[in-house]
Amino acid sequence: MKAKKHLLFFLFFLITGVSLSTAQELKNLTLENLTPGAKTYLSVENLYNIQWWGDFYAIPNNDSLCIYNPKKEKKEFVIRRDSLNKYLPKEGTLTSMYSVSLPWSAEQHLLIQKKNLFFIYDWAKNKLINKIEIKGKAQNIDFHSLSKNVAYTIDNNLYVNNMRVTLEPEGVVCGKSVHQQEFGINKGTFWSPGGRLLAFYKMDERMVDQYPYTELKKSTTTTQSIHYPMAGEKSHKVSVGIYNVYEDSFIYLNTGDPTDRYFTNISWAPDEKSVFLIELNREQNLAKLCQYNVQTGNLIKVLFEESHPKYVEPQNPITFIPWATDHFIYQSEKDGFNHLYMYNTEGELIQQITKGEWLVTKLIGFNTKQKEIIYSSTESSPLENHLYAINAKGEKRLLNEAEGVHSAILSPSGEYIIDRYSNPNTPRKTECYSTINPKEKQTIHQSDNPYKEYQLPIIEVDTLLAADNKTTLYYRMVKPANFDPNKKYPTIIYVYGGPHAQLITKDWLWGTRGWDIYMANKGYIVFTLDNRGSSNRGLAFENSTYKQLGVIETMDQIKGVEWLKTQPYVDAERLGVHGWSFGGHMTLSLLLKHPGVFKVGVSGGPVVDWKFYEIMYGERYMSSPKTNAEGYELTDMKKYAGKLKDQLLIIHGGMDNICVPQHTFSFINACIEAGTQPDLFIYPNHGHNVIGKDRVHLQEKITRYFDDFL
Repeated sequence: MKAKKHLLFFLFFLITGVSLSTAQELKNLTLENLTPGAKTYLSVENLYNIQWWGDFYAIPNNDSLCIYNPKKEKKEFVIRRDSLNKYLPKEGTLTSMYSVSLPWSAEQHLLIQKKNLFFIYDWAKNKLINKIEIKGKAQNIDFHSLSKNVAYTIDNNLYVNNMRVTLEPEGVVCGKSVHQQEFGINKGTFWSPGGRLLAFYKMDERMVDQYPYTELKKSTTTTQSIHYPMAGEKSHKVSVGIYNVYEDSFIYLNTGDPTDRYFTNISWAPDEKSVFLIELNREQNLAKLCQYNVQTGNLIKVLFEESHPKYVEPQNPITFIPWATDHFIYQSEKDGFNHLYMYNTEGELIQQITKGEWLVTKLIGFNTKQKEIIYSSTESSPLENHLYAINAKGEKRLLNEAEGVHSAILSPSGEYIIDRYSNPNTPRKTECYSTINPKEKQTIHQSDNPYKEYQLPIIEVDTLLAADNKTTLYYRMVKPANFDPNKKYPTIIYVYGGPHAQLITKDWLWGTRGWDIYMANKGYIVFTLDNRGSSNRGLAFENSTYKQLGVIETMDQIKGVEWLKTQPYVDAERLGVHGWSFGGHMTLSLLLKHPGVFKVGVSGGPVVDWKFYEIMYGERYMSSPKTNAEGYELTDMKKYAGKLKDQLLIIHGGMDNICVPQHTFSFINACIEAGTQPDLFIYPNHGHNVIGKDRVHLQEKITRYFDDFL
């Protein structure tokens, strides 16, 4: 272990481009250097809007769009902004090429979007061939490249090609995402393959209680409210509509009474005759894959069901296989890890494609010529993400070579892949290679180290055992660059701890946050542990926290604290803790359930009482307050307000619609009743996260609190 730590220490000086002897000459990083949104933020360079045009890839910049041929490893041609602007109308004039896309692989046509305008331009003929204008207040814009139809919303109604499709009263929303954006839902419209039909969500929220907000103006304030379905209360009702663009008609799927049912993961059959969705019951322990006729709206069949004693969480629509359109891929955790399964349209399982004690992180696409499925997974390590190709026989190939965290953009044919990756010593590298012969790589871009002139701390990653003394957990420790093992350092635990998040990864600087780097450079040790319940470790690792969110997680974090106290360089009398959202809940839980262990804590946007959190997330992990009264009581931080002994700052966004301010206000009230004294700071016009230039203020506020009290 000591040898590994010394190697890491050396590597971090190596990547800065200086020798150990000149380390003292490096500059100090400021919060502005390390905070996204700040003027002097030092971000890792990236290629934005890189895309495929058939099997050619295109890279835009401010002045041009360069198109490359990966077979010849050379630039084929360049489309220049100045030349393009000569043929565009005034309202289409471009200031950069980042808004230009190439959705038609067989045509030399560009798609240019500027706010509510779409231009289609033939670059071979230097001719504008189409202009599409939509209404100025349009949101949730969904352009279908083949049909050139465009769907969008204005207020709560759905529009297609500037025709209003729905006319709904206040409290009924069409064409937007539903179910609090859980279950992988992030949009509300779904075009059929040919763009003739549009599936869309309709959500009736009128039965859901409203939560009010006050927005500060220059001289007056305005009040607005959202429909926020809290655990155990009434939920909204969702329907799925099918709009026929050319007949200007629509129907709704005959799903029956939508009360306490979730309709998720919408996908189209290749022949456009039916639509598939996954239906969940409110308890979220039974999922059904359903097929509906889009002409009649009637249920054709339930292909299969999936159940679990705790919960089922579908997050991906089925994906049809290009060379066998009566077969599709379904993603499931039913064997304990997310894997790919092949079914036919009769609902018969053909085969489990991937298997093992690791999980598929993404189905990327298909190589149709090779009849291979391209995906990414954690097979090599829970901290890494690698790219693979597999065929129907189960023959699998690793596509990338470098260690670290990889993400990919696949060409339409699947023959070429753009691979972006980073690892602890590589800020970002972008490569292009053939999925058939991946060893022949082109380096498209390699990002410089943005910190090469600055002092970096020592970063160590290792494992320890969870509170059950058998489960392996990963931790990260960030130490001052001039670390002296004979000194004792104040130590801050930075925590999240909840589902769908992983803080320790084998990407650039081991996933270390800018604030952690800043605090280590100031003389703190910053420690982070991915406890049970966090992401990318399998279903049993995650759902061990079922019906008691924050309890086992707190036990694991305390196990980490106990280990820290055995380290001679950790000052056990000066321990702090900080987290946001679920991490805010964890901060409260650690301080209140273990008073005296920590000297100071900063809890941001915390969940205080799971009864105040939204139904879909809250009831998945906690069940309902009626069926799990003991679990809700055990995890209600208001019940522990009288146990506050340590210095505590709570921060909340005044417009937080994810973790509503009721959480913090109710806790402050409980502390008043109990006679305890937390501190409070509100960001009035911010939501769940404080972003933009104000984030520097937030980081400074948190830093000062630790400086003052730790």
